[in-house]
Amino acid sequence: MVCKDSSQVSVRRQCALLGLCRGALYYKRREVSETNAACMRRIDELYTKHPFLGYRKLAVMLGVNGKRVLRLMRLMGLQAVYCKPNTSKPHPGHRIYPYLLKHLPIVRSNQVWAADITYIRLARGWCYLVAIIDWHSRYVLAWQLSANMESGFCVEALEEALTHGTPDIHNTDQGTQFTSEAFTSVLNKAGVAISMDGKGSYQDNIFTERLWRSVKYEEVYTKEYLSLDDAKAALTQYLRFYNHERPHQALAYQTPAQLHFALEKSAACG
Repeated sequence: MVCKDSSQVSVRRQCALLGLCRGALYYKRREVSETNAACMRRIDELYTKHPFLGYRKLAVMLGVNGKRVLRLMRLMGLQAVYCKPNTSKPHPGHRIYPYLLKHLPIVRSNQVWAADITYIRLARGWCYLVAIIDWHSRYVLAWQLSANMESGFCVEALEEALTHGTPDIHNTDQGTQFTSEAFTSVLNKAGVAISMDGKGSYQDNIFTERLWRSVKYEEVYTKEYLSLDDAKAALTQYLRFYNHERPHQALAYQTPAQLHFALEKSAACG
């Protein structure tokens, strides 16, 4: 999306408009050592199963130096989930929006959407998956993969989701990708109320955490993605299955698509 030879708009300005760090233009993936790759795989598996474990306990369970586990968790964008202050680090210059979901009953589709990011392992490295999910139906409205944690892929996912409808409220954590002007301006333009998890509110995005668990155990851990393209192709198939074929016990064994579009179908019949 960035034109380096443009005489009208500088590269600096293009990156600012896209919410992209200029350094990302020249990013080249570094090979991960086999030892670190194996360690990251185990960290990912243990974290997905026990997200409340911090790096110290993970280090003991893995028999690995704690500083190494901490460094790898930071690379993977992982942090123990438990009630504590300042769980997400917003950019100091970004606006933080209030939390709007306290005691709010979720009764219909497109009432509340949420977004979150998770780590996806590759054969020799990792990438990041962002998903926009409807809280009521658990329907995944849009998703994107990226080799880095810049905000651009989150904005792309949000813009795609908004082609399917408009929620009353959109909720995220206070991560820099979601507090960026590039992301919040899309929501403001669409007239969507912005909600952000409070400090220590570790259960606010529980539905996306459940989605990640399903994605990891039912898809990622059963495959070996050689590249980001391989991961994208496989996740395309899985998330289509998740939305349209996989019955959810919490939805009375309906699929997310059946529940999400039920209101539209009933309105059309009426």
